[in-house]
Amino acid sequence: MRILDIGKPGHVRTPTYVRHKTGTIERFCGLFENPEDKAYGRWGLPPIPLYRVQFRQDDIWPDYDGAPGDVLEIEIYDHWLAPAGEDS
Repeated sequence: MRILDIGKPGHVRTPTYVRHKTGTIERFCGLFENPEDKAYGRWGLPPIPLYRVQFRQDDIWPDYDGAPGDVLEIEIYDHWLAPAGEDS
């Protein structure tokens, strides 16, 4: 999956360093209220899917000099995800 940059202002749970990067869904975590909406006093409903996405470290940081198999896992909400190769 590709992580989108949907241009939401303020603090969001999707780090800038994974936006536009491609990872693999490691697992489905469940349905949750949207914390980005709740932070602004809205209900955060309907619940949205949350996924754990795995990235190779050297795909995020090209100059990464750790072990070749090192990965980073981040939980990303569905509205930030697109199939690999899509930007919107």
